[in-house]
Amino acid sequence: MMKTEFLGLRMENPIMAAAGPWSRDGESIRRLIKAGAGAVVTESVVSDTLLDVRPRIAYDGMGAQNIRLYSDIQIEGWEREMEIAKSGGGVVIASISAHTPSELAYLATKMEKFGADAIEISVSNPMWESLEVMASHPETVFEMTKEVVSNVKLPVIVKLSQNTTNISAVAKAAKNAGASGVSAINTIRCILSVDIETGKPSLATYGGYSGGPIRPLGLASVATIAQTVDIPICGIGGITDYRNALEYIMLGASAVQVGTAVMINGPEALTKIITDLNQWLEEKKIGNISRIKGKALRNLKSFDEIKIEPATSTAISVPCTADCGICIHACMYHAISKKDDQICVDQELCTGCGLCTCICPAKKLKLDW
Repeated sequence: MMKTEFLGLRMENPIMAAAGPWSRDGESIRRLIKAGAGAVVTESVVSDTLLDVRPRIAYDGMGAQNIRLYSDIQIEGWEREMEIAKSGGGVVIASISAHTPSELAYLATKMEKFGADAIEISVSNPMWESLEVMASHPETVFEMTKEVVSNVKLPVIVKLSQNTTNISAVAKAAKNAGASGVSAINTIRCILSVDIETGKPSLATYGGYSGGPIRPLGLASVATIAQTVDIPICGIGGITDYRNALEYIMLGASAVQVGTAVMINGPEALTKIITDLNQWLEEKKIGNISRIKGKALRNLKSFDEIKIEPATSTAISVPCTADCGICIHACMYHAISKKDDQICVDQELCTGCGLCTCICPAKKLKLDW
């Protein structure tokens, strides 16, 4: 039911752990595999490691800013870490990042030698402008990917950034260079917040934004890529429960990666997502998760294809939330009012925008055609 083949890799399920501090070494990766991860992506490996700044993570209850750059383990040290990581079985994908194609290929060949099952190329970094620009240039992504593909026998995934003007062109470049698949999206350049009393930002520099709030961007990116190229996609961004994983899969992803949820709730976050997803599939009597891949993608239309239909909002016989009135205040067309404690919709004024149906806590309002 949950078994998945991604890039030729046989995984017990499509729920993977993304690259990050939670996959920083062999023991951390083993814990994630033990928690049930279908695969684990290592923290990004680079040629020259840097010391961590302190503090480097900020969280506001919704999203996180992270300014940890890369793995602090030298490339040669990953020989031992990979041995530990794979000692209990499981699929381990090596994330690598570099400034030049030759440097990237060098890291890839090393990680292949150390036992990685696949390579994920990270072509963006929210902290360093040079790497952010790299992710926006299809020609650069093509050269970087081609060099790695030419030097290893493993599947190669390219991790794409949402901070680009044309993610379709970048995905095409990755495919044309021989990439086995793409993953999307990386974290997004951000400043999480500013203390208005001190004038200090939450962290001292720009960082990568992750967590639930970026999921709509990740979903749109995955759908766009799925409509552009016919190679496997791994969806990333704001996955906190099994429903979010299903959203990505229904928009064309073959697998998903979880990061911030693991950072906040530990490896058990993976276990819960996997357990709940399996239960949902059983309840729906879906024999294999691949059956629902792309289900939502088929319902997406271009703006020009949308028919203008006479939909208007209607109040149904559900009790209102006490002392609410949010729909009345939010209606930009002044179509909603309350008479004798009953919500009324003026069908002449209502334009069917749909906002009230989303914000009503009692779900009293619905669109009728």
